[in-house]
Amino acid sequence: MALLLTTSGFTRDDRESKLKRKSARIHARALTIDSHNDTPMWFTDTSYNFAEDHRGKRPRNRVDIPGMEAGGLDGAFFAVFVGQGDRDEKGNARAYEQAVQTFKAIDRNINQHSEKVALALEADDARKIKKQGKRALYIGLENGYPIGTDASKVEYFHSLGARYITLCHTRNNDICDSSTDSTEHNGISKFGETVIAEMNRTGMMVDVSHISDQAFYDAVRLSKTPVIASHSCARVLCDNPRNLDDTMLRALAEDGGVIQMCILSSYVKSPDPNPQRDSAFAALRAKYGNFRDLPEEEMNKARKEWYAMDEIYPQKLATVSDVADHIDHIVKTAGIRHVGIGTDFDGGGGVEGCSDASELGNITLELVKRGYSARQIRMIWSKNLLRVMRETEKYARKISSRKGGYSA
Repeated sequence: MALLLTTSGFTRDDRESKLKRKSARIHARALTIDSHNDTPMWFTDTSYNFAEDHRGKRPRNRVDIPGMEAGGLDGAFFAVFVGQGDRDEKGNARAYEQAVQTFKAIDRNINQHSEKVALALEADDARKIKKQGKRALYIGLENGYPIGTDASKVEYFHSLGARYITLCHTRNNDICDSSTDSTEHNGISKFGETVIAEMNRTGMMVDVSHISDQAFYDAVRLSKTPVIASHSCARVLCDNPRNLDDTMLRALAEDGGVIQMCILSSYVKSPDPNPQRDSAFAALRAKYGNFRDLPEEEMNKARKEWYAMDEIYPQKLATVSDVADHIDHIVKTAGIRHVGIGTDFDGGGGVEGCSDASELGNITLELVKRGYSARQIRMIWSKNLLRVMRETEKYARKISSRKGGYSA
């Protein structure tokens, strides 16, 4: 019996080893793109070094060049995030300036590390940059708030490199209703319709993550190109208004769009009650005025306290297996052509087994274990998202050919 058990053990170990080798080959050959991280929030801290390996350090950030290299991450959309503030002339001006400064910070980091990373502006750029031995940095604007009430800013943000706009964040803005706020516009506002038309014209993907259900359906109807959800999950597996229900998933697929699976734990799996953690973070928000309108020095201090608090009161995290459960469900409901990965690293993203960019291969390994082919995994890691991006570019070129003037 002991001999049989030992032999059986070797068989299991051998199978696991083969799966890991197969997964590593697939991951290395795939063009891997993360459609959303919030790492640029670190870039506005001039003491931060994007080329430094931050694994095991505190405060911890999740994406840096060594981590991307270790995790085989070829490219990512770096978010220009602006939290929702007052919707008046002063608030809009402040949001616009914050966004511009973050664009500049991204540009500065790319220039400082140009031997390792490069700005990507079109769908085909990622593969070209990978062939150069570099990582591709795309840009997305998270929250249309910096647009204020001036739709011409869409074209300006496109000129700075933004290739999608997440229409709103956790509160309503002048474009649409948020999934986590009250009903104001009953979906997309009249101004929001103009914004979407401008995004289509300039070649920017419409991102429906964070927006209300009615706003989602409005966006699908209004956009002339397929929409994306840059960092969302399946609501049937985690009942959070930030996630998409099955009817929405099917509508997204019918429109040709893609949902990029988010690995922020509380969107993957409903968290266990943790009153101490909730109270501590509520006190931190109160201390810093909900992090609104903070000068750079105060924001850097608040960020460090936030991550320190996360260490003191850790959350029980969902797992890579839970993430794959969502991917399985999305594939079953919407189809393999309509799912990708958008981690939300440095914006709260991270699960057990994939806590930073260096561990992204573990998602591929889990998919291999579940029987996904190399072709399907390549679709999930970038092909589906880039297909939507190419359609967006194609539409903008078509519009431009009529009027003249499209440029990447």
